[in-house]
Order: sequence, then structure tokens, then C-alpha cells
Amino acid sequence: MMIPEVEYRVIEGTSGAEEVTGRHGADSGTGNVIEEEKMKMGGLKKKAGNDPDEFERSMRRRGRRKSGDNNESICCPIEDVGNSGEQQAADAFRRMLESDGFLPPRHNDYHLLLRFLKARKFDAKKARFMWIEMLNWRRDFGTDTLLEDFQYEERDEVLKYYPQGYHGVDKDGRPVYIERLGKVDANKLIQVTTLDRYVRYHVQEFEKTLTIKFPACSVAAGKYIGTSTTILDVKGVGLKNVTKPARELVMKLQKIDNDYYPETLFRMFIINAGPGFHLLWNSVKAFLDPTITARIHVLGSEYRSKLLEVIDASELPEFLGGSCTCSDQGGCLTSDKGPWNNPNILKGIWEKCDEVVASGDETSFPIRSAETSKAESGSKMEGISSSKVK
Repeated sequence: MMIPEVEYRVIEGTSGAEEVTGRHGADSGTGNVIEEEKMKMGGLKKKAGNDPDEFERSMRRRGRRKSGDNNESICCPIEDVGNSGEQQAADAFRRMLESDGFLPPRHNDYHLLLRFLKARKFDAKKARFMWIEMLNWRRDFGTDTLLEDFQYEERDEVLKYYPQGYHGVDKDGRPVYIERLGKVDANKLIQVTTLDRYVRYHVQEFEKTLTIKFPACSVAAGKYIGTSTTILDVKGVGLKNVTKPARELVMKLQKIDNDYYPETLFRMFIINAGPGFHLLWNSVKAFLDPTITARIHVLGSEYRSKLLEVIDASELPEFLGGSCTCSDQGGCLTSDKGPWNNPNILKGIWEKCDEVVASGDETSFPIRSAETSKAESGSKMEGISSSKVK
């Protein structure tokens, strides 16, 4: 299969843009980008202060001012580069992409490169193919500007018919994502939104997770966080839920998650699974990669103790056996509870961004996110070993 070459732009200063197609020098424009960041980050920090909502609005305004520049990236304030073998593989992969002209500055990130390598079992050629497909999709979908130019006004209505959201963190500091699939009403869902708009919302939420939630969780945990814990409640799921719109939506979302945001899942709990679901799962998992199935735990109605092993009761919604209700926020799945709403955490992210842009170190822009403790690198790297998901 032939892959069309990726076309993207590198902003030169503020007076114009140089269009680059295919092979080009990987450092083109990077020095200018760093100088721009030194001036712009200070202004953004003053405007956003420590307010979470203004933080996100500043990110949107930042993208608007850049007029399509693909170099902006939120800094993760924790550093580490894992074990030496993975670092060498990531560096070699970086050099390969740089020499081919497929490494825009905003994607020059150690853990991002490593995720694509892991997704293809460290086969660099297959990872390269996957990487280029990702770049092409981001260009065609408009992903790089989605935080700034997409407003999902129907979100509150959508959550009534598709209850979902991030809520708190697990005991290791990873964000917890929850879906109540048995309460999905696909017919009503398509009356308040469209398939295309929901997919764009899904991608926008993924971008927020990568640029805001993971860095905030990293600050709170004091180590690199780049994966999440997911809980899927399938109570009540049956044939009535498997409508044509539902199948189309699931297929689109699965492709996006697997192909363009690989290796961001640490573990998944599927709870309230009945005998029929267990039968289906046993037949499906035979076709899945063992490293994937090792992360997925299918549980029946006696799931509470398993969830509490990895999530504190205060971080778990009451309807899942925890003690949190978020009554003052309209419920747990609309609260978006987490360290990404802590003004002191956001301040820490800003301060680290200041250090990065002030250093002028091109190899750290965007910063290589990772854990600070060498004792935790390697064997405790996020998502490295399926043995951590037992």
C-alpha cells in the first residue's frame, strides 16, 4: 500500500510560513519556535493564572495565534527516559523519522515515539508506517486545532444518553475513565448530536487528556503518567443496544483509539458482565494480542473489591461501590474530577514549561516526559509489562 507523503508547515518567525513536503531538515524552524515560546508562555501564564477553565481557553487562543502551527505542545513536568533498551529504540526511531522528514516538532516526544514502537512490537518499519498514517489522519481530521476551533455545545445532552467521563485517579495516579454502556440510548443520542460531531468530541477529549490530564496527573503523582484506567459498566447491555448507529460509532472510535492513540490504556475493567458477555469475550479474545487481553479484566456483579484494590473509595463513584457522589457538580460523570482541576498543579505545569523554553534545549522541546525516580523506571514504566495488569 502506498502512503501519501505528509505535508505540514513550519512557521518561520511571525512573518510567514515555509511549506515543507516529504523529506526536509528536521530542525527547520525549531530555533524560531523556541524563541516564540519564550515570549508567548509568559503571556499565557499571566492570562491563565491558576484557573483550569482559563488554562484550556489559553491553549485554544495559543493555537489560534499560531494560525495552524503544529509546534505547540503542553509540557509534562516530570522527566525520565525509561530503560536503556527502550531509550535506544526510541532514539533510533526518532532519527529514522527525522531523516525521512516525518517528525514535526510537536511530536518529538520520547513517550509518544515509544508508544508507537510498543504498538508494533518494536518493529521500526511497521511503527513508521503507523506513525505516518497518524500524521496524515491528524492533517485530514484537523486534530491539531481541535482544542481551539471545536465547540461541543450538546455535551450535557449527550451525557444523558451516553453516560461517560473521567473521574479521579487510581492509586498509582492514572486518570480513571468510566462508561456506563448499559445506559446508552443510541436512538436518542443521534437526535441530539451527529456521528461526525460525536467523533470529533471524542478526539478532542483525547487531546485534552494528552495535553492537560496526563501532565497534571504526573505532577500530582510525582512520576510520569501516560496511561489510564478504564471502567466499562455493561449492566443491561443486550441486543437492543447493538443498533446500526451504535456499531458504526464503535468501529470509528476503535480505529481512532487503536491506530492514532496507541498504548494509552494501562488496564480496563469490564463490570457487570453476564454469562452471554463472558461467552462472547472468550471467543473474541482468542483473536486479540495477549498483551492486550492481559490488560482487560472481565468481572461479574461482584466487582467492588477488585476496583477498590486499585482505586481509593473517595475516587470511585458511589454507583460503582465507592464513596464519591460529586453532588455539588451534578454527579460524578459530569464533574470531571481530577488533579487537572487543581490550580496548584496547573501552576507547576506552567513553571516547568517556563524552564523548558528558557533552556533553549531543542532536544527537550517538546519535553521528554518521564518518571523522576530511577528506581521506578524500567520495571515500573507505564504499560511496559503485562505483569503489572494482573
